[in-house]
Amino acid sequence: MHRHQPHISPSSTDFSAFDFNLRPSKRRGSYNCGRCGLPKKGHNCNVDGTPTSSSTPSVTTTPTPSDSSAGVSAPTSLSANRPPRHQHYSHLRRALSFDNIDLSCDSPEELELVNDEPVDPDPIVSGGLPAACLWEVLRRLPPVGLLAAAKVCKGWRETSRRLWRAAEELRLRVPARAQVGFVGSVLQKCPALVRLSLRMESDVDATMLACIAFSCPNLECMEISTSDTAVNRITGDELGRFVADKRCLTNLKMEGCSNLGGFGLCSSSLSTLWLSDLNSLSKMIFNCPNLKEISMEFSRRENDSTDLTAMADGLVRNCPRLQNIHIASTRLSHAVVLAITAASLRGLRMLSLVLGSEITDASVAAIASTYSKLELLDLSGSSISDSGIGMICNVFPNTLSRLLLALCPNITSSGIQFATAQLPLLELMDCGMSICDPNSENRDSDEASEFELQSAFNNKLHIMYQKLIIKHCRLKKLSLWGCSGLDALFLNCPELNDLNLNSCRNLRPETLLLQCPKLESVHASGCQELMIGTIQSQVNGDSAALENQYAFKRSADGSKRVRLPHSFSQQPSDDDMKRRRVGRRQCNILVD
Repeated sequence: MHRHQPHISPSSTDFSAFDFNLRPSKRRGSYNCGRCGLPKKGHNCNVDGTPTSSSTPSVTTTPTPSDSSAGVSAPTSLSANRPPRHQHYSHLRRALSFDNIDLSCDSPEELELVNDEPVDPDPIVSGGLPAACLWEVLRRLPPVGLLAAAKVCKGWRETSRRLWRAAEELRLRVPARAQVGFVGSVLQKCPALVRLSLRMESDVDATMLACIAFSCPNLECMEISTSDTAVNRITGDELGRFVADKRCLTNLKMEGCSNLGGFGLCSSSLSTLWLSDLNSLSKMIFNCPNLKEISMEFSRRENDSTDLTAMADGLVRNCPRLQNIHIASTRLSHAVVLAITAASLRGLRMLSLVLGSEITDASVAAIASTYSKLELLDLSGSSISDSGIGMICNVFPNTLSRLLLALCPNITSSGIQFATAQLPLLELMDCGMSICDPNSENRDSDEASEFELQSAFNNKLHIMYQKLIIKHCRLKKLSLWGCSGLDALFLNCPELNDLNLNSCRNLRPETLLLQCPKLESVHASGCQELMIGTIQSQVNGDSAALENQYAFKRSADGSKRVRLPHSFSQQPSDDDMKRRRVGRRQCNILVD
């Protein structure tokens, strides 16, 4: 005979507060299970009597076809020692268990989620909102807010999971106290991730690379930057295995590579490679036929024993599609330049060889004879002179747009003026620390010979009183930082928007003239106080009133300035001032 079971309304049952340990009172004629309350007939109870901790916020039960008609009975009273409301069971964990990552200690800006994939048209509504509307709302939340939104309800949790799964770019700051599990738990949420940027404040090792390789099978771009306290312990063999396994990897940028020791990179997809803080590499093997850009910065340690000539020779021979080359090392020499020019890379457009004091005008001649279509040339820290600048101007007048010659002590203001006059496409020029004041260098006169004293005196006359006059219609950025030997500057550059005059201590207000109407920022840290006021008045004023500011007037031939009586100084009218204020762009004077 079928026994009638009492009916319990679903709305009156609280599953989250259900006490599975509490046995319902035994009544005469009741054949219910003492653990779950279901009828014992044809029922196999799967509920364990010992609760375990879990991270699920709710418990759901799916009945089998054999007991689909069974009801659920809830007790009318609970014991005082029942488990808390949020205690869960491990065998009922939800699939998205990593939604409970604790990020409360970190700021919302530590993670940035970039998602450009649209949501599919779905009629399902969640919380009164269509799925498409909820998608657009949640995709604008920071990742910490997205994790919190996933706890609201099932619809929000599913939408959040879809957002994470569709994410293509992730930028993450890993705090010092975080472990590899922190990164792995976040990466598991983004199986479609193709661009990853990690700011490491903790140490990096092979375990981190293995975690990234496992969690991001379709990774295309990876960037790892390290803080001052973090140590990159990745070796060259581990990096080579990672690059070989990631068949889709196209961009790799990594800082703090001081422990590589040597590496061999073999990849048919890698197109961009940036490695910094390299030191004493025993081998460097490149087998990347599609590599287009490479940047290698070596540490400035005296014990660096890297053979740059062999490295450059193998690089240009095995990577024929190189377009951009950047190498920064104090061991750069003319032999390295000859090795780079031997392969004659047809597509090379940017060449940067920084801190090579042994690079001379002969190196410039080799570069000019091999690569005639360069758009950027950076020889900062070299020993080239004005003759080398002349060769650059003769070969690259129709292509060169960026020229960087910082820390080149052998060039003068005449060479800089010649470059700006002969390179009409020039948009950026850096001549920082090239025109220096000899008095700023500490010399021991007792140990110097008479010849050295005489040459120092001649250099003082030659360098101390240099003037720079630049008139260029396309120049946008000019850097003269540290040019303490510059005492006069005249700029007529209508497109100039950024000017760096940091530590130009010998510039005086009466020898400065800036005719740059589009100037947006001027860096003037370390300049004289009067200079800062003059710069501010010139860049925020107009050229018509500049001559009357100090009651001086330049003579007709421009050779000298004569003082005028105050009564002859023409003051602009109010109407003129109003017209000049219209459309005037405010310029920022950066002193600190």
